[in-house]
Amino acid sequence: MSSEFSEFVDARVGPRGSLENLSQSEIDKLLDTGQGGVYPLFRRCALAVLNSGAPTDNAKDVFERYRDFDIRIVRHPWGVKLEMHNAPAAAFVDGQMIRGIKEHLFAVLRDVVFIANEIIASGRFDLTDSASITNAVFHVLRNARLLDYKARPNLVVCWGGHSIDAREYQYTKNVGYELGLRALDVCTGCGPGAMKGPMKGATIGHAKQRLEHSRYIGITEPGIIAAEPPNAIVTQLAIMPDIEKRLEAFVRMAHGIVVFPGGAGTAEEILYLTGILLDPANKAQPFPVVLTGPKESAAYFEHVLRFVEGVLGSEAVRRFTLIIDDPPEVARRMVRGMDAVREFRRKASDSYNFNWLLSIRPEFQRPFEVTHASMRQLNLHREQPVHELAANLRRAFSGIVTGNVKEAGIQAIESLGPYELTGDPSLMRALDELLAAFVAQQRMRLPGSTYRPVYRLVG
Repeated sequence: MSSEFSEFVDARVGPRGSLENLSQSEIDKLLDTGQGGVYPLFRRCALAVLNSGAPTDNAKDVFERYRDFDIRIVRHPWGVKLEMHNAPAAAFVDGQMIRGIKEHLFAVLRDVVFIANEIIASGRFDLTDSASITNAVFHVLRNARLLDYKARPNLVVCWGGHSIDAREYQYTKNVGYELGLRALDVCTGCGPGAMKGPMKGATIGHAKQRLEHSRYIGITEPGIIAAEPPNAIVTQLAIMPDIEKRLEAFVRMAHGIVVFPGGAGTAEEILYLTGILLDPANKAQPFPVVLTGPKESAAYFEHVLRFVEGVLGSEAVRRFTLIIDDPPEVARRMVRGMDAVREFRRKASDSYNFNWLLSIRPEFQRPFEVTHASMRQLNLHREQPVHELAANLRRAFSGIVTGNVKEAGIQAIESLGPYELTGDPSLMRALDELLAAFVAQQRMRLPGSTYRPVYRLVG
């Protein structure tokens, strides 16, 4: 191993907790650095995990800084090891890789291999068919052992920004603490900010109640993992193939959702959830959703709810409960909501750990490839079913997230300029007001950095 004072480290590590053995064909794919192999994807995700805790959300900067990073599979009679060159030194302490980071690293290896071989290459799943996509999501989560829990519904999915300020971050910890005191487990996007805070608070609540085997679940995808690497509290990590399957994993595992302040990514999640809850097939589904933050964040939710109601109608906001500056009430609302979820699933004979009965239409499942052309072609007009408009608005915000923090999006913006969005004038005005509010509140990047818009409204 290289000097402990260096920014870079060479090391060889064995597996911990996720993957002990690989077949010859799996190793061959991981060693293939061409477009047909999975090595480029594995390298990117592994570097993101090793870089956890870095003060930047710019994937392009991360990959440029560690452009000489290399990671290889080394076979041994007793299994496999990973050999790394020029790895981030922050992942090691006294010459040893931090155990939590090692677990996350081998979780990445497990999921990259499983998705490449069992989901994509096996031919078992038709990823253009809605039911088959859901089945694929289930198999990835099952393989990651995220569905092993056998008890009453208690999983709260928490959404929110990775670059929130100190007051909002403390509030997410306070809510997590109240959830933990009530024996509720936490699932987030696994990164910093509003993804870390609830987990951190929940650990204290669980410890005070002497609860063992509590769950701190992180769900991510390759495009966002560099900007939002897994935080240290995550005990179970899953890498989904894309953002759409990540979002489906969240809503099918959740027994309730808490939304904290955020930016474009949080707006994308809210629109995704809104579109699903507006589906008539889901009208009877109990699904507790709380939007919450400290009193200083009330304006954020006012902007978001005004936008949602203005473009999708009053019914869209009726499925949400807004609670400002009251962590205990957030937790109590989740407990009450989960009682209804349990009763509904029990009567319907549906699984407690994976919501099979939730209807998710294909427009929310099909991956959206963000390009300048696809963003310009989005149907942002009112003459369409409201759930389809919600799906297209979700895609618009997904594109903005791509331009903000994903390496390919950042490079496309630098080369071709901002994405262009066009649609009904009234809808464009509402979208412009919301995005302008996000910029004014510094919700598009880490606080203190200058934001250069990656979008331009032309209709």
